[in-house]
Amino acid sequence: MNPASLKALFALLPACLLLLGSGITFLRGRTLAVGMQLVGASALVLVVLTHVCEALHLFRYMNWGLEHSAGHYLDLASAILGFALFPTGYLLQALRDDRQ
Repeated sequence: MNPASLKALFALLPACLLLLGSGITFLRGRTLAVGMQLVGASALVLVVLTHVCEALHLFRYMNWGLEHSAGHYLDLASAILGFALFPTGYLLQALRDDRQ
């Protein structure tokens, strides 16, 4: 197993834990902020999964690692979505919980 696949697999555990925590929080109280966290955590798991697929050379037709490929844009869009929605949802939830 190459170092890139090990790094991707090690990153999968925290991303899945983040998704699990967001899912549990969503089931307890369905608010917009928690929904944003859940979608953001899902996008972050997708980022890690794209890196796992790239390291293991799965779905070769997506041309992982090339600049103008479908895999690159999937990874980029997921990263932007994840790093925008999860912290925003977390901040909105924290502000809401402070007021109560």
